[in-house]
Amino acid sequence: MLDFDFYNPTRIVFGKDRLVELDTLVPKGAKVLVLYGGGSVERFGTLEKVTSALKEREVVTFGGIEPNPKYTTLMKAVEVVKAEKIDFLLAVGGGSVMDGTKFVSLASGFEGNPEELLACGFNPVPVEKALPLGTVVTLPATGSEMNSGGVISHNKGKFPVFSPLSFPVFSILDPTLTATLPPTQVANGIVDTFIHTVEQYVTYPVSAGFQDRTAEGILQTLIEVGEKTLADPDDYDARANLVWCATMALNGLIGAGVPQDWTTHMIGHELTAMFGIDHGKTLAVLQPSIWTLRKEQKRGKLLQYAERVWGITEGDEESRIDEAIGRTRAFFESLGIRTRLSDYGVTEDKIDDVVKALEAHGMVALSETGDVTPEVSRRILAHALHGA
Repeated sequence: MLDFDFYNPTRIVFGKDRLVELDTLVPKGAKVLVLYGGGSVERFGTLEKVTSALKEREVVTFGGIEPNPKYTTLMKAVEVVKAEKIDFLLAVGGGSVMDGTKFVSLASGFEGNPEELLACGFNPVPVEKALPLGTVVTLPATGSEMNSGGVISHNKGKFPVFSPLSFPVFSILDPTLTATLPPTQVANGIVDTFIHTVEQYVTYPVSAGFQDRTAEGILQTLIEVGEKTLADPDDYDARANLVWCATMALNGLIGAGVPQDWTTHMIGHELTAMFGIDHGKTLAVLQPSIWTLRKEQKRGKLLQYAERVWGITEGDEESRIDEAIGRTRAFFESLGIRTRLSDYGVTEDKIDDVVKALEAHGMVALSETGDVTPEVSRRILAHALHGA
C-alpha cells in the first residue's frame, strides 16, 4: 500500500425527510445564498422546502448553473456574494451545482484574478479563506457532496479545482429527492460512479486489500441496482444504495494508498467540451477502449476485476479480460447508454481536434504511470469510434 494522508470533514445527513434539519445545520443568523441549476428544483418543490427550512435566516437565490458549470456564470454568483454580503452557501442540485458552488466559495475571497484558480490542475488552489458551504443532493453521480474538488468549464476547456477549504460542511442525501430525475440522468450517474471507482481500482496491485474490496463492493452494488432503480425510481432501497455508492466512490476512501488513473475522465472532458456529449456517456464510450488497448499495463487488476466483480474464472487470461470488458460494455448498454463514439455523431476526422485539445490543456502524460501520450490517446479515440 502506498503512503497517504486521509482527511474528510464533511458531515453526511442521510435519509428521508431530512431537509428540515437545515435549521440546525446552517448557522443561526447566516445570510445564505442558495445556488441551483435548472427549474426542476423549483418545479418539484425542493427549493421551497429548502428555503422554508432555513426559517428566519435571510436567503438569496441564484439559479441557472448549467451542466458543466461555466466560469462566467459562476462569476455572476460571486458578484451576488459580494454585493449581498453572503456568509454561507447552499448548493441544491447535482455535481455541477456543487462543483460550481465550491468555486464560488473559493473565488469570493480570492484577491487575485479568479481565472488563476483554473490553472492549478490537481494541486490545491492558492486560497487562504473560503465561504463555508453545504449541499442538498438531487442527483447521485459525482460524489462532490463529500470531497474538495470540482470541474469548471471555461473557454472550451474543463478545469479541475481543488482545495481543502472547499469540503462541504454538511451534505443532505435524501434518496427520495432523486426520484423525479429523467432516466438518462440516472443512467449517467450510475456510469459516472462506476468509472470513478475503476479509475482508482483498475490500475496495478499495491496490496491494498481494504480499498480493493470496498471498490469491488461499490461496483457489484451498482450492477445489482442499476437496472432496478431505472425501472422503478420509487424503489427506495435501490435508489438509496445508488446514492451512497456515488458518495463513497469519490470521497477519498477507496483512493487512499492506491495508484489512480483518470485517463477516462480527462479524455472524456474534452469530448464533452467539444461535442456536448454528456459526461457519463463519454466515460461509457471510452472505458472499454482504454482497457482493450492497455491490457498489458493493467493485466493484474483486470484479471482481479474479472474474477471478483463479474465472477469470471474460466478460460485463459486473455479471454477472461476480454469477457470482463465485454460485460462492462453490456452493463452500460443495459442502462440505455450507447458505447461507441460514432453513436454520437463523432467522425474520424475529429480525432485530431480532440488530441490537440488534450495537448493544449497539458494532458500529455495520462494514466497511473504517465504513459498515455497524445499518440496513445489518439489510438484510444480511434478504437472508441466503433468499439473495435
